[in-house]
Amino acid sequence: MEKPGFNIAQQEKASNHLQEIVQEARRFLLTYTKVIEIAPLQVYESVLIFSPTNSLIRQIFSDEEPGWIKVKPRVEADWDACLQTLEGHGSFVTSVMFSKDGQRLASASWDNDNTIKVWDATSGVCLQTLEGHDRGVTSVVFSNDGQQLASGSRDNTVKIWDATSGACLQTFRDHDDEVTSVVFSNDGQRLASASSDTTVKIRDATSGACLQALEGHDREVMSVVYSNDGQRLASGSWDNTVKIWDTTSGACLQTLEGHGWHVTSVVFSNDGQRLASGSSDNTAKIWDATSGECLQTLEGHSSFVMSVVFSNDGQRLASGSWDNTIKIWDATSGSVLQTLEGHDRGVTSVVFSNDGQQLASGSWDKTVKIWDTTSRAFVQTLEGHDRGVTSMVFSNDGQRLASGSYDKTVKIWDATSGACLTTLGGHDEWVTSVVFSNDGQQLASGSDDKTVKIWDAASGACLKTLEGHYDYVTSVVYSNDGQRLASGSWDKTVKIWDATSGACLQTLKSHDRGVTSVVFSDDGQRLASGSGDKTVKIWDATSGACLQTLEDHGSSVTPVVFANNGQRIPPGPSASQASWPHSRSYMYGLSNYQDWIIENGQRVLWLPPSCRSQTFAVAHGRFGLGTSSGHIIIMEFRS
Repeated sequence: MEKPGFNIAQQEKASNHLQEIVQEARRFLLTYTKVIEIAPLQVYESVLIFSPTNSLIRQIFSDEEPGWIKVKPRVEADWDACLQTLEGHGSFVTSVMFSKDGQRLASASWDNDNTIKVWDATSGVCLQTLEGHDRGVTSVVFSNDGQQLASGSRDNTVKIWDATSGACLQTFRDHDDEVTSVVFSNDGQRLASASSDTTVKIRDATSGACLQALEGHDREVMSVVYSNDGQRLASGSWDNTVKIWDTTSGACLQTLEGHGWHVTSVVFSNDGQRLASGSSDNTAKIWDATSGECLQTLEGHSSFVMSVVFSNDGQRLASGSWDNTIKIWDATSGSVLQTLEGHDRGVTSVVFSNDGQQLASGSWDKTVKIWDTTSRAFVQTLEGHDRGVTSMVFSNDGQRLASGSYDKTVKIWDATSGACLTTLGGHDEWVTSVVFSNDGQQLASGSDDKTVKIWDAASGACLKTLEGHYDYVTSVVYSNDGQRLASGSWDKTVKIWDATSGACLQTLKSHDRGVTSVVFSDDGQRLASGSGDKTVKIWDATSGACLQTLEDHGSSVTPVVFANNGQRIPPGPSASQASWPHSRSYMYGLSNYQDWIIENGQRVLWLPPSCRSQTFAVAHGRFGLGTSSGHIIIMEFRS
């Protein structure tokens, strides 16, 4: 007879396992809601292979993983802290704000979008899109009761909206320049707005009457916030200062000086005793809001701090930065508790949910992300570049992949295992272009430092540095025999070099704007160049004579190619695709929005936001992607 305790233990174990599966399923749905809606069968293709290796759902359905993907992308072992990525804005996201009850999230977007979106903060569904501003929306905020929304815009106006119906209730037009920040007082009676006209205006939120105009900053005011009791208001400005104002008298109580550059964001702690500021000097500061003393200077971001926010309990401070990251700090000790990575471009706005368990961020990458601030799974274990990937190329045999980056390095990767074989350092600015010689023994790189470097692809030694361009190098390519190297530059020229001696053989001049792409014909007798002047030129690679100018392009020409038979192919819609050598029936590339891998024009594999990039390479059934966060993704497909 079984012991009763055994049955209870088994039941508890089963219950815990079921709870884990339910939690996992929720996380799975939150992360992949968008693709499940638009292409549900991708659950068995993309969703499984891009999920963490320790994911219970991935493990349960491992037999369903697509067989046509021979080598699957290397992914993290566990889920990261990003719960959801909300996509839908057509331009940069400038501001995000939770409603007080945490049920909704509002986001604002820049020029060419000009809208505010209201999202269900649990499901990620877009509930409303508010249209009415004529230019980009810079700031959005809920009233405390969640009934109204206020927005500021580059069209110099402030609007108040009904947060349920989306109707525009009022428009205020009393600023002389862009409105940069808006905030309701806690009781909802007043609305303050900051502007590039150097003023802060306080108005009656019902009648719209301007109660006060606060003047004192010497430059654009970028951020404004009320203390919880409504007695004080803080403003941050491009004059490098923070000012604290008495909201009754309009008097300036304090001017806080200490930042070395523009103040971009200010926020009071809930108890009103501290104030935090973010700055273009790459720091955040925490101040005593009564004495004006600087209590902490938080250093760690590598670019501008664009947004700061306290958690409701005042124990943590979050900062969003132009370095694409969010940091969560201990507001007392100043130590970094978490660094959240996932945005592809600068983070413009951060806000905690009321309970402090989630954080929302808006970014120049046009997305809103919702993060779990209780997660400790934030350490990335996959090796990669420290900054975004700019260029990628496979070796001719498909065994290695080279990548260039904004971090000024070139990395060479094993295309099967994904391991980094070597890191080539030596450029003084970001790497713009990389290419292997045909035999794979050498690698050339072009850079924003105006040079081309030739490297030994096995040892990583720099063999030659080619100098002569007067502006950054945009493209490099070897001739098929490896004897010559061509480089295109923003100085409007193409140079042809002896790849052994490094001597400049020819300088080709005829483009009216920067050269963006160069390529040799297979026989090496001709060279094609694309340019920002919207033309393609065909050159005699020996004499340097311009043989032909193709002028039918409506915009800057980036990729140019010759067909294998030497006939010219002007770049067109297929320029975002690449074919596998010796496999002409397959053409792989990226869709226009980089969210799908396409085969012969058909979408075959959805790419999660964290895996998207315009930089990719294809060879021998292998597909390489370089992301804006610096990660390298390599897959191999069955032909």
